[in-house]
Amino acid sequence: MNIPLNIDWQQILLHLFNFAILAGGLYILLYRPVKNFMKKREDYYNDMMQEAENAKEEAGRLKEEYQEKLTQMDVEFEKKRTEAQKDLDRMRQEQLEEIKKEAEELMEKAKAASEQEHKKMLSKASKELTEMVVSAAEKITLKSQGDPYEQFLDIAERERLDGKEK
Repeated sequence: MNIPLNIDWQQILLHLFNFAILAGGLYILLYRPVKNFMKKREDYYNDMMQEAENAKEEAGRLKEEYQEKLTQMDVEFEKKRTEAQKDLDRMRQEQLEEIKKEAEELMEKAKAASEQEHKKMLSKASKELTEMVVSAAEKITLKSQGDPYEQFLDIAERERLDGKEK
């Protein structure tokens, strides 16, 4: 067979057949498993992304719920604080009234005690004044009679003399 350029068609067909077997084998052995692996990996990451987005949405929803609850708690806290402030003011007012009553009672007791002390002092002063007047009157009467010491000495002298004479 005289083929131009020394090309053997049989060899070309055998090479093509070998190449087809190689390409088919590589496709079956490598391309499909790699393609499946890549698809699984892509699906895995897509699932992870979807889960992350769901988690993000859930977190956003939870954040809104917590913000709402915090707002409600702030409102409740403010109500309780105002109630507590009212109770505190009421208790303070009651204590103030009790203290005023106690102060009034204490003032009344102090007035009564001071009046009683005043009366005692007046009676004591009156007694002392009376005693002073009596003492002064005695001194005046004794002065008219003389000095009591001298009177004693005179009496003692007389008794001594009377004792000698007897």
